[in-house]
Amino acid sequence: MSLPACQKADQPRPSTTLLPTALSSTHLAASAGVTTATPASAPVASGAASAAPAPSSEPPGTHHAFGDPIAVTKSTNLGRLLAHPDAFADKTVLVEGLVRRACTRRGCWMELAPAQDGPGCRVTFKNYGFFVPTDSAGSHARVEAIVKQAVLSPGEVAHHQREGAQFASLNRDGSANETRLIANGVELWR
Repeated sequence: MSLPACQKADQPRPSTTLLPTALSSTHLAASAGVTTATPASAPVASGAASAAPAPSSEPPGTHHAFGDPIAVTKSTNLGRLLAHPDAFADKTVLVEGLVRRACTRRGCWMELAPAQDGPGCRVTFKNYGFFVPTDSAGSHARVEAIVKQAVLSPGEVAHHQREGAQFASLNRDGSANETRLIANGVELWR
């Protein structure tokens, strides 16, 4: 059984290769996890391409982008997705919510929820191509991801619990059913 990337402490984080200037600086900044301090009311320069749609109301704080720029424009209600995960299985969605927890070793997952209480789901990152800061808990996040449903083995459950994950219920054998978002792009406001 292959260990998750967060257990491979000797493995370096993926690096970003800079390509010719045909790529936009926005894409390069987002894929490298660059932090930008942009107030909610900051004007966009005329003729500048916007890599992501503006949220309905931009959260306060410093903006951080990881992975690919968000391209989906229609937002899905995270609470509705969690209540009816079968309706969204294998679909790409754009959701927003509160980061309740994050992997404390490498930032290879985070738990996203509509609010501090109630249901939430784990977000992992496509091909472990990027991570989020280990102190992301408390941030507001916008995530473009594919919805997946999986059964985690008892070993996977124990591993994630050691990193701070919590599961609403476990199966008799110690495994857990999980609705997971596999993100290709994440924006955080902290």
